[in-house]
Amino acid sequence: MTPTRTLQRIVLVTAITALACTLAACSGDAGASHSKAPATLEVAGVTVTTDSALHAALPDAIKKSGTVRVATDVPYAPFEMFVKQGGSDLTGLDYDLGQALGTRLGVTFAFTPQKFDGIVPAIQAGKFDAAMSAITDNKERQQVVDFVDYSQSGSGILVSSGNPEEITGLADLCGKKVAVQAATNQLKLLKAHQSECAKAGAQPMSIQSFPKDSDAQLALRAGKVAADVLTQPAAGWTAKTADGGRAFVLVVDPKAPGGYNASPNGIAVSRKLPELTSAVQKALQSLINDGTLKKICAKYGVASIAAASATKNAAVD
Repeated sequence: MTPTRTLQRIVLVTAITALACTLAACSGDAGASHSKAPATLEVAGVTVTTDSALHAALPDAIKKSGTVRVATDVPYAPFEMFVKQGGSDLTGLDYDLGQALGTRLGVTFAFTPQKFDGIVPAIQAGKFDAAMSAITDNKERQQVVDFVDYSQSGSGILVSSGNPEEITGLADLCGKKVAVQAATNQLKLLKAHQSECAKAGAQPMSIQSFPKDSDAQLALRAGKVAADVLTQPAAGWTAKTADGGRAFVLVVDPKAPGGYNASPNGIAVSRKLPELTSAVQKALQSLINDGTLKKICAKYGVASIAAASATKNAAVD
């Protein structure tokens, strides 16, 4: 019941272009996708340095090449985006995290665009060592790749600036008009929650479905609905970018910080490279421990999805 890349594509072209260019120009942490990994890196206000012990733990072939070949499907905001529409330089949560991991490991994480449905087969064929593309960790994919999980992502609630209805979670949507994109897991979530409204003695939600989430956002702007339910990362990114962050607010439920029905997103690594998986897991844990991962997520409006620990193959179904 959790959103995956194959179920919902997020197209926010105007916001992507405007804020991605701003992030790249102001922070200097988004550049050419094949730049050499520096000994230190400034990303999301954090200085990342190389750990020689983690570098030594890498597979010999990767130490020799100095490169981890990473597949990514672009664009998918806020995880991966082009700095400029029509350009090739990358930015986004996954890209920034990849550069931080590369610096910590003392190698370059070289990102190459690849259609999403071809990513895992390309890793199996040896074209890539790994993939960072908001990939949902699941048991089926674990048969052919290993995952190092860095986020929990589910469905989120977007409300108007100031949160006039004082919505704090799904329970507060009972009796209210709620917008959602048709044929999504978010629509299934709302329909399933109607029974919870009834159990609580509340009125059911009036669910308003729209062909595109941009239409749902227009309804929210116009005050026709109290909330819009979409993927948590999309909600956080929209709240950060729309009207310069003045139009919407992401509701973060403490009981579901990554969103409702959240599932782990992971860095997919070739099962032929167990040493790489281990090194990436340790490097990610170090970036969790020093707060870098959460700050990278916060840069893109989704601090709440950051993993508390760097798990391996965390999905159970």
